[in-house]
Amino acid sequence: LAIIMAFTLLVAGFIFYLRQEKGRMHWDGIVLRLPLFGSLAQKIEISRFSRTMATLLSSGVAILGALNITQAILSNRMIAATMGQLHQGLKEGNGLSRPLQQTGVFPPLAIHMITVGEETGTLGEMLAKVANTYDREVERSIKQLISLIEPFMILSMALVIGFIVISMLLAIFSINEINF
Repeated sequence: LAIIMAFTLLVAGFIFYLRQEKGRMHWDGIVLRLPLFGSLAQKIEISRFSRTMATLLSSGVAILGALNITQAILSNRMIAATMGQLHQGLKEGNGLSRPLQQTGVFPPLAIHMITVGEETGTLGEMLAKVANTYDREVERSIKQLISLIEPFMILSMALVIGFIVISMLLAIFSINEINF
């Protein structure tokens, strides 16, 4: 009972921590630094950012308005906070790619593609290509992650089944020890 109560309090405390803005920001920073899941979370957010910006820009929404909308839909608060720097850079006339590069969140490939889109006047189309590229990267990363997790799942299932078989055999052998 004490273990269940302690676990419940721990989970409730963690949920309360995540509901605070500072706690959520700290947790999202930790998620981005995780070895396997960090790059996957970053790729998902880049794809989400690019797809939303491309859709909004191709629909005729002004770039600052599109950036505000995009900032609201990003689930990682650490990346969403960098959009404030991006908004300020756009107001100063630096374009989209230079402030993105200064944030350090976006990889060089995405920044280069966005730069080409700005220079050629096809930013919406290039953002859609960035989104497609990172969608494929996310798919590939998930397949790699599953292939890494699969052996551990097989091993854990083997341990559970082995435990059940040994328990049954011990019960059968202990019947022979009963005196009638």
